[in-house]
Amino acid sequence: MKIAQAAKQLDLSTATLRYYENIGLIREIKRDDHGIRDYTEDDLQWIEFIKCMRNAGLSIDALREYTALFFEDDDHTLSSRKNILVNERERLVQKQKEIEETIKRLDFKIESYEDIIHNHEKKLAHQLKTHSN
Repeated sequence: MKIAQAAKQLDLSTATLRYYENIGLIREIKRDDHGIRDYTEDDLQWIEFIKCMRNAGLSIDALREYTALFFEDDDHTLSSRKNILVNERERLVQKQKEIEETIKRLDFKIESYEDIIHNHEKKLAHQLKTHSN
């Protein structure tokens, strides 16, 4: 599959795919006789994994380290790969807690504004009622 098709299927730009390849998040993509990248199904699945991890907030550095270890295809790297993912998961859980706290604060502020608006509307309705009498 050519880069434009892969980009469309993955909902990424061709520039992003080239960038990911250049920095080592994607192993070097095989090329056809004309030097055009030819993405395989395995390539697409790997890129989907990288995209998912990036969307979740994993750092490029952590993913680059993980990718390098993964493509060594050596059982000696298993615990290192696991540790990278465990550390990133812990970081994301902490971030999730911070986001939940922020959402609670926003909900409180929104509720405060709703109360103010409701009271203001009641006051206006009362004023309209007294002026019409």
